Amino acid sequence: MGLKRRNKASAEFSMASLTDIIFLLLIFFMLTSNFVGIPGMDLPESDSKTVAPHTFTVTIAKDGAYTFNKKPISSKRLETSIRKAKKELPAEDLKSATLTIAAEQGVPFSKVTALMEIAAKLRLRAIIATKPKG
Repeated sequence: MGLKRRNKASAEFSMASLTDIIFLLLIFFMLTSNFVGIPGMDLPESDSKTVAPHTFTVTIAKDGAYTFNKKPISSKRLETSIRKAKKELPAEDLKSATLTIAAEQGVPFSKVTALMEIAAKLRLRAIIATKPKG
């Protein structure tokens, strides 16, 4: 009497290799992402939990010192430096170009609005960096 063996295909899927791939992708994106580099400044507090993308960063200290992308700069040369940096961007990044304004707590708001006007003139999005409450 001949008994036939049935070859059943396994319907199981091994998740081990998928978790390895996801872990490697996570490491890749963490290493290639840009972080907003704002030195120890006393930023205003906000309830917002939104993390916005940034292209350029301008910081304003209490003493009135400006930095553009971590380099000290005078307020007179700020607009030309931002314009020059914007021209160096690839065409696909122009629509999402964002100016992050990190003004230390106590800086007159007129300086922040002046930067926002520069961003509007150059057709950049402007966001104000804050720290979370708590």
